[in-house]
Amino acid sequence: MIKKFTKFCVTLVQKYLPDPYLFAVILTFIVFLLGLGIAKNSPLQMVLHWGNGFWSLLAFAMQMALVLVTGHTLASSPPFKKLLGAIAGAMKNPSQAIMTTVIVAIIASWVNWGFGLVIGALLAKEMARKVKGLDYPLVIAAGYIGFMVWHAGFSGSIPLTIATAGHFLEGTIGIVPTSETIFAMFNVIPIILLMITLPILTKSMMPDDDKIIAIDPALLVDTEAAATLDKASMTPADRMENSPILSWITGLLGMVYIVWYFATKGFSLNLNIVNFLFLFLAILFHGTPRKFLDALTLAAKGTGGIILQFPFYAGIMGMMTQSGLAAIMSNWFVSISNPTTFPLFSFLSAGLVNLFVPSGGGQWAVQAPIMIPAGAELGVSTAKTAMSIAWGDAWTNMIQPFWALPALGIAGLNARDIMGYCVVAMLFGGVIIGLCLMFL
Repeated sequence: MIKKFTKFCVTLVQKYLPDPYLFAVILTFIVFLLGLGIAKNSPLQMVLHWGNGFWSLLAFAMQMALVLVTGHTLASSPPFKKLLGAIAGAMKNPSQAIMTTVIVAIIASWVNWGFGLVIGALLAKEMARKVKGLDYPLVIAAGYIGFMVWHAGFSGSIPLTIATAGHFLEGTIGIVPTSETIFAMFNVIPIILLMITLPILTKSMMPDDDKIIAIDPALLVDTEAAATLDKASMTPADRMENSPILSWITGLLGMVYIVWYFATKGFSLNLNIVNFLFLFLAILFHGTPRKFLDALTLAAKGTGGIILQFPFYAGIMGMMTQSGLAAIMSNWFVSISNPTTFPLFSFLSAGLVNLFVPSGGGQWAVQAPIMIPAGAELGVSTAKTAMSIAWGDAWTNMIQPFWALPALGIAGLNARDIMGYCVVAMLFGGVIIGLCLMFL
């Protein structure tokens, strides 16, 4: 039954889901029209909201491009290739490969969302290279499905924000420690359940043998740099580029900072420190500047989608927040809630808003002033309301190409290749998460 439903979803997505760029453009038109009809903004107002927000994610877009480039460059280094190859080589069959990829992606995403996005995709690609009979789109989807848990983990922007002094709602709700959010039972139990069930679900989605889309392992091997120049004919510039000394010195500087960072700040990962770690490990592991630069150039080819699409989503966010659309959507869910269903409807409303505002911090800024007072009036704790929004934000990432772009860039696939599988995972995960938020 699951296999038939998966086949239906895959076929539907393959047929109707446009390229992620066109998906962003269509969402832009939809939000524009909703702003006119529901939020009662004028066409000029909606254009201004869109234009004012268009470049608001430039710094974040650069961070995401570096996640892809530094992660890909690190993965192509000899030591990292051996590590991923050893994991993939230990798999005895496609079922093991699929399930292991999901588990690793969940753990990595729980530790840090940027780390999870890259590690899941890199391991999936290596699995496809090493394990015979593996469906390539499905294993890449498996590497992305683990991302469903990120906002309930150590890098969750909402629980970390409300646990930090100076957040914008501190005067209303005070400081909410992570013991009441990230480590609360209503948050831990769904993670455990998803860790157990998502690998089994993903395995059950494996297509029949005659429908498997395998890929030639040779196509997954990054092209190597040109042959090393003969030392006798090298110019001074060539010798510098092919000497490991500069890479060792540069890499050592980076590692000193990394050691200082973890020694003074603990295991506190953010996107900048993840990129910093990936970058300087890649410099060290590639051995020479020339090998590192060749790998970096190859990795950068996958960043086009991020560079083009993130400004469009920033424009959509501008229209959603400045027009009042996000607030209207949130208020509608509040109006039909009671103390039992409020966490569920907070989760669902966050999932809907996330399709148009794919940013945890941005979504919290829009929904928190509405959902937190409403939850308090119904007797729902601030921590429960906050994590319901956090789970909703992460949940619909399964069908939001915005977050899949780094994984797709690494894999060399289009969103429609993996989103059919992600739809099944999203529906399944939504049931587990929703029930846990309601009854725990």
